[in-house]
Amino acid sequence: QVQLVESGGGLVQPGGSLRLSCAASGFTLDKYAIAWFRQAPGKERVGVSCINGNDGNTYYEDFVKGRFTISRDNAKNTVYLQMSNLRPEDTANYYCATLAFPFCTSYRDVGSWGQGTQVTVSS
Repeated sequence: QVQLVESGGGLVQPGGSLRLSCAASGFTLDKYAIAWFRQAPGKERVGVSCINGNDGNTYYEDFVKGRFTISRDNAKNTVYLQMSNLRPEDTANYYCATLAFPFCTSYRDVGSWGQGTQVTVSS
């Protein structure tokens, strides 16, 4: 069965960096696009970035463009989110998810969710 396990969250100072990992099992990364989402306290869960399963093309929301990088290691069946120049407003629980197709479509087309990893940006 499809399973996603996030790791790498933690407490970091403003301007710092973190790398989140999303370890996938039950499928190979070419089968589905993988998206990262985040949910801040009291706010809706929103899409952050996505990587196509078929060709590896990547997509970013404007509020993280230039600061976050999504990538994958097919040998490890793992997707990463490298986050740099972190801001307090990046504080949230971060989730990875499969999308319904091997290419990034709508963030609403979620298949399976991971359990999330907390990122806190604070001095």
